[in-house]
Amino acid sequence: MLRSHLPLNALRAFEASARHLSFTRAAIELCVTQAAVSHQVKSLEVQLNVTLFKRLPRGLMLTREGETLLPVLRESFDRIAHTLGQFEGGHYREVLTVGAVGTFAVGWLLPRLADFQHRYPFIDLRLSTHNNRVDVAAEGLDYAIRFGAGAWHGTDACELLEAPLTVLCVPALAEQLRTPADLLKHTLLRSYRADEWSLWFQAAGLPADTLLPRSIVFDSSLAMMEAALQGSGVALAPAMMFSRQLAGDVIRQPFDVGITTGSYWLTRLQSRTETSAMKAFKTWLQEASDV
Repeated sequence: MLRSHLPLNALRAFEASARHLSFTRAAIELCVTQAAVSHQVKSLEVQLNVTLFKRLPRGLMLTREGETLLPVLRESFDRIAHTLGQFEGGHYREVLTVGAVGTFAVGWLLPRLADFQHRYPFIDLRLSTHNNRVDVAAEGLDYAIRFGAGAWHGTDACELLEAPLTVLCVPALAEQLRTPADLLKHTLLRSYRADEWSLWFQAAGLPADTLLPRSIVFDSSLAMMEAALQGSGVALAPAMMFSRQLAGDVIRQPFDVGITTGSYWLTRLQSRTETSAMKAFKTWLQEASDV
C-alpha cells in the first residue's frame, strides 16, 4: 500500500525516465543527477512492490506494470500543467466553450462580447457556430444556444429571447411591395421549416390556401440574408438579428407583420454541472437579453 501522501518526485522521475527510456536523459530534463533519478524510481518500485523497468545494457524497457502506469501519469501531469497555466495575475482563468446558432452569434452576441470580456476578464470564451443542429456532448460544449421550442432531450434550457420572423429585403424590392399579396410575385427565401411563409401570409390576412411562389431553402439565416442582400429574393427572418443592416438601410422591413415560431435558448446537458464560468455567462446573457 502507498503511504497517505503521493511520492510526487518518484512519479515524476519514473514518467521522465519512461519517456526517454533513460535515467541519464531523465536526469538532464529534471536537473538532478542520474543516481537521484535511479534512486527515486527504485523507491517507487519498492512502494508499489512491482518492477517498472527492465534495466538493459543500452537503456530501459518498460514492464507491463510500467506501461500501465505511464499513460495515467502523463494525463495527470498534463492536466496539472494545464490548470497551473490558467493562473494569471493572481486569478484563475476559466475556459468556457459555447456553440451558438450562427444568426444569434453574429446578430446579437458578437456586438455585446466586449461587455462580457470587460466584466469577466478571466473567462476565456471559445465560441463556435452551428446551423441549429448541434451535438453538445460530441463537441464538448459547456453551453449551446439554439432556436426552437426549448425541448431538447437530456438538456436543461433557459429561454433568452423571442425573435419574431418578418419580411426583409433590399430597398429596391421593398419599394415594389405595397401589400402582402405583392410578395407572391417574388422568390421567397426561407429556412428548412416549410410552414413559415404560410403562417406569415395567414397572419397578414391572406387565405390559408394561398398558392405560394417558388422558394429557395437555406439551412442558415445568415446565408439566407446574404442572398436577400444580393437581391435574390425576399427573406423571412428575425429582424432583431439584423438590426445593423436595417439601421444602415441596406435591408428594409416592408410590413409590420411578424410571426413567432420559437425563441433562442441557452441549453446544457443535464449531466453537465455548471461551473462558475458557466453561471457567470448565463447571468450575463439573461441580463443583456432583458435590456
